[in-house]
Amino acid sequence: MHHRYPHLLEPLPVAHVTLRNRVLMGSMHVGLEEQFGPLTKMAAYFRVRARHRVGLIVTGGFGPSWEGGVKPFAGRLSNRWEAYKHRVVTDAVHEEGGHIAMQILHAGRYSYHPLAVAPTGQKSPITPFRARGLSRRGVERTINDYVKCAVMAKKAGYDGVEIMGSEGYLINQFIAAKTNHRDDEWGGPFEQRIRFPLEIVRRTRDAVGADFVLVFRLSMLDLVDNGSTWEEVVHLATELERAGVSMINTGIGWHEARVPTIATLVPRAAFTWITARLRDAVSVPLITSNRINMPDTAEAVLARGDADMVSMARPFLADPEWITKAAEGREDEINTCIACNQACLDHVFQNKRASCLVNPFACHEDELVLEPTTAPKRVAVVGAGPAGLAASCSAAERGHEVVLFDASDRIGGQFNMAKRIPGKEEFNETLRYFGRRLELAGVDVRLETRAEVDTLRGFDEVILATGVHPRQLSIPGIDHPKVLSYVDVLARDAEVGQRVAIIGAGGIGFDVAEFLAHSGPSSLEDVDHYLDTWGVDRAYDERGALKEPEVSEPARQVVVCQRSKGKLGAKLGKTTGWIHRASLRKLRVHTMSGVTYDKIDDQGLHVTVGEVPEVLEVDHVIVCAGQVPNRELEDSLKAAGLSVHLIGGADEAAELDAKRAIDQGTRLAATL
Repeated sequence: MHHRYPHLLEPLPVAHVTLRNRVLMGSMHVGLEEQFGPLTKMAAYFRVRARHRVGLIVTGGFGPSWEGGVKPFAGRLSNRWEAYKHRVVTDAVHEEGGHIAMQILHAGRYSYHPLAVAPTGQKSPITPFRARGLSRRGVERTINDYVKCAVMAKKAGYDGVEIMGSEGYLINQFIAAKTNHRDDEWGGPFEQRIRFPLEIVRRTRDAVGADFVLVFRLSMLDLVDNGSTWEEVVHLATELERAGVSMINTGIGWHEARVPTIATLVPRAAFTWITARLRDAVSVPLITSNRINMPDTAEAVLARGDADMVSMARPFLADPEWITKAAEGREDEINTCIACNQACLDHVFQNKRASCLVNPFACHEDELVLEPTTAPKRVAVVGAGPAGLAASCSAAERGHEVVLFDASDRIGGQFNMAKRIPGKEEFNETLRYFGRRLELAGVDVRLETRAEVDTLRGFDEVILATGVHPRQLSIPGIDHPKVLSYVDVLARDAEVGQRVAIIGAGGIGFDVAEFLAHSGPSSLEDVDHYLDTWGVDRAYDERGALKEPEVSEPARQVVVCQRSKGKLGAKLGKTTGWIHRASLRKLRVHTMSGVTYDKIDDQGLHVTVGEVPEVLEVDHVIVCAGQVPNRELEDSLKAAGLSVHLIGGADEAAELDAKRAIDQGTRLAATL
């Protein structure tokens, strides 16, 4: 089937190895790097990806020193004992015929600990600690730390290393005038600011020899004020090639940038144009990255010559068999990364082990396993939302006879509302994946069927994945014709006027505000629209490739209210909440906190903020004030003597948590 993706599946010679295809599993910290003793969990995680033909795996970042770690006790590689810990990882990948490089990452001022160092003393906007400026001796010592780390990586069996020079980490901090205020030979003019990365590459190449892959991750778009110019990016790339790099990977945006680069609303392959722009300047293979998640996208990027290789990180959390499925023409079976960040980056920034919303097996490969059952049962699952889908598929794949009931005419539950939000169209992919998985697993799917006690008699196990009901509020006038629920708006296409008040500022309230205020095309459908909206200068006329964002006229006037005081959306995703807040600001959505709801009448929504009464003269009031579990069947089923399990929203109604729902459904099925 290779003719379907001739560029994607073509081997690529690099240094002393030939990679199996043009797909690199990009670096991402997942929380397995800090395991005490041999890194067995990381070995299990990478083994399954290597087994399914990833061309080159790059690990999460390991610090070359204590002070360079991203957090206290972060994974590092600086001595023989630590190299020994890594050997189980490289052996696992090589046993599966794969290749693996270790990323060397010195966090610099992004380090989340008090020993942080930087080119000059300063605090980053995303960490609480002020970094200490490196002395001349400190700069030399740090360069030697990088070299020693690469040497230890070679001893540990890695095929190469990736030197992290982008995303605003230490090397990037030396390169950019924004963060390098030194007046010695390591600062000042651009030629002196880039001495640091060039010395690291030259000395590393001398130390490891020619038979070792050196990848350099180069920041091609800083997306911050006073970042690099395009001419500086090109100059550094050519100097890196002369210094001995084997490949150059594309880095997009600093962590403090005001432009979202990997979230759901970012179009697929939105940044490959910048990699393509560098191709005429260097002869080493170039790797492009960011929001490439399906084979047709990756093939198109390579076919039009944007790069020699594509980098994907989170898509391999979502589906370790991605390449195998593409090569065998089973694209409809790929569990697509929806770029939600909820179980990967959000977990990492909360100091928890990463996983994946759509694939709870990720990073739990040696713990969560669907073993074939030795005692098949008849299992009824009521509700075809995320929890019910996960439970049905997993139970059937173990060998149970599964019947899935849902009163709707389609699978998906609350996902059918989520997929309508501009920028969340990727949720369609998850429903496509589960639909195909149900078919392959042989689940008996009965839609437009309301399960009752009599329907469920005769089943050995009943799993209630019946979801939630919107919480009812006791506000005078709550039954006024102006009042709608989020279900009315997103599932029933209720007519909504031009002036809207939303009660509730959680994830649903933000989604409804986006849905109602959005105008123009979805950013996922139009790369140029996305770049213009967020202020990315495709012409690269300014440092950092930033320009003034373009603002569209909102479709409606929307105000979002919450009872509690403080920042709206405080409980949104740790790494994406700022994006949602920024998006609503662009749509001129007004927000109010500390609101008391007095009544609803023909005038609109009467509120008190502080001690000041106010009338929001709106056409409609939309209630997004939480949910309650739908457990209507539970008591009667138990009274009938049936074995009943609650999962998903039916178990706990908390902000429509699909991550918990899919994980819970999978884990329950693994124990039946």
